Amino acid sequence: MDKLTAQPVSVAVSGIMGRMGQQIARLLFQDQSFVIAGGIERKNHPSLGMDIGMLIRGTNSGARVTDDPGSIPPPVDCIIDFSAPSSTLALLEFARKQKISMVIGTTGFSQEEIEQIRKAGKEIAIVHSPNMSILVNLLFKLVGFTAGVIGDGFDAEIVEVHHKNKVDAPSGTALKLAEAIAGAYNKPLAGAARYERHGQIGARPRGEIGIQALRGGDIVGEHTVMFIGTGERLEITHRATSRENFAQGALLAARWIAGKQPGMFSMADVLGLTGQIQ
Repeated sequence: MDKLTAQPVSVAVSGIMGRMGQQIARLLFQDQSFVIAGGIERKNHPSLGMDIGMLIRGTNSGARVTDDPGSIPPPVDCIIDFSAPSSTLALLEFARKQKISMVIGTTGFSQEEIEQIRKAGKEIAIVHSPNMSILVNLLFKLVGFTAGVIGDGFDAEIVEVHHKNKVDAPSGTALKLAEAIAGAYNKPLAGAARYERHGQIGARPRGEIGIQALRGGDIVGEHTVMFIGTGERLEITHRATSRENFAQGALLAARWIAGKQPGMFSMADVLGLTGQIQ
């Protein structure tokens, strides 16, 4: 725990019985700089009312799973959310009214929904990132830097692979990688992105950013960015074999945002990656 922090950071976890939620809860129980205030799940979930400690580690914790965030005993310093866009937005409204910070790792938002999150960031502190991994956030930086150096004369392609149960495609991480490239090209992603190819599509136009999504098995997550030129190709790949790295990043963000003034932040802010690569 930070020496300047008098009390542990009290965290509520949304989507606590999902893959990421359970991993986050396990790490929270292991870290004395945090306490779990409660867990949030959808209505009619079989774990409602149960003790989170019993569900995760087999011992009582006093914190329970609920479908009503207002029933979680205060104080709640931060809500970590890995759920679904509709659930996140409903929870965001609660957090805004209660002045509770949020760490949002949910993906699949529309542009209009992202604007709602940004609007809430004027009233509460929010860390919003499609990927909490330290190395993936370094990947965002490296990819943007590379695209800025070589320009759109090299063909940019992104291939992402995830488990068969992932419900959104392309992944939020792939989209953020594409946005990093489009930003380096000084053009909007909407006009450059190509999400699939089939049939007589013609030659690949300059500046197109290909984004392909593959699904299968239990793959946690893989992302490869290729910059393809004549006679040479640069590939940058990140492979995740465990969800723990994402969960560790979420905890880092929750600790960082505790007590922050309202604002919209990214993992680049949390990790100090907002400066330029020299």
